[in-house]
Amino acid sequence: MKVLISGASGFVGEALVRGLNVHGHEVRATNRRNCKTEADSNYIVGDLGPHTDWHDALTDCDVVIHLAARVHKMAEYAVANMAEFFAVNLHGTANLARQAAKAGIKRFVYVSSIKVNGEFTLSSANGERGVFRESDHPHPQDAYAISKWEAEQALRGISQKTGMELVIVRPPLVYGPRVKANFAKLLTLVDRGIPLPLGNVQNSRSLIYVGNLVDALITCAAHPAAAGQTYLVSDGEDVSIPQLIQAMADALHRPGWVFPVPLVLMRGAAALFGKSAAIDRLTQSLVIDGSKIRSELGWKPPYTMAQGLQTTAEWYRQSVKSRQAQPALLA
Repeated sequence: MKVLISGASGFVGEALVRGLNVHGHEVRATNRRNCKTEADSNYIVGDLGPHTDWHDALTDCDVVIHLAARVHKMAEYAVANMAEFFAVNLHGTANLARQAAKAGIKRFVYVSSIKVNGEFTLSSANGERGVFRESDHPHPQDAYAISKWEAEQALRGISQKTGMELVIVRPPLVYGPRVKANFAKLLTLVDRGIPLPLGNVQNSRSLIYVGNLVDALITCAAHPAAAGQTYLVSDGEDVSIPQLIQAMADALHRPGWVFPVPLVLMRGAAALFGKSAAIDRLTQSLVIDGSKIRSELGWKPPYTMAQGLQTTAEWYRQSVKSRQAQPALLA
């Protein structure tokens, strides 16, 4: 199978290139700029947008796995940035899909986001835990999520019109070597032994280790039954934030320090400093029902969360050593 990966030099992209190589597939990598990967061939396509030329990269390929996107950032949640997200995530994706169909690509695997379902899963009045499923009515709430949902709809239209098979995958937070943003910050805090005021948090979060996501994407690219389907994927091991902190600490061989603070006080303080969204991400639940991909494709995560966190911790430790070993710049 000849597979084209967009965004191949990114966090997930690099792992996907390696995973496809292990499975014996021919891999073509595309990136915005000159950035070598472990793929069989690398193509520079420039910025992802409505006019990007994909012709050379698509020639003679069988499958496209589309990772490249304008990612969400807290400072860009305002509707004022909607046009920028749409230019890349909607129009850029639709442009790639139309060129892929014209080039004879058999299947297009689109990596969307669980944020299409919504920000959090809420418990019902009787206390039953909320869960996201593929059958849910989409409820995207920010520019990034809306652009991803609009792209999904555009891709379905292109698939119906051209006959190119479409598979949509909506992962939650992805962790693993090279992870960035909040997960990396939490790793640093745990590694430094800083006590965290999260002992009263009793939420539940679904995550996915990058190795598990890669395996799911390869399955979706090849399995006949995946055509036309949308799948939610996770490790299948939901954890509270205190449990995640302890699991990180175990992987780092550190003590996990959390202490209880009333949530009402945490939310009040966060509101004063404009950090309500950050506290929500730490205290609210987001749980995925990943049974559909397991039952339809026979897929199950090849790695446990403990294994994923251990690999992530080992990478983190090596990156810290590497930074410490770099010579200081002269003043």
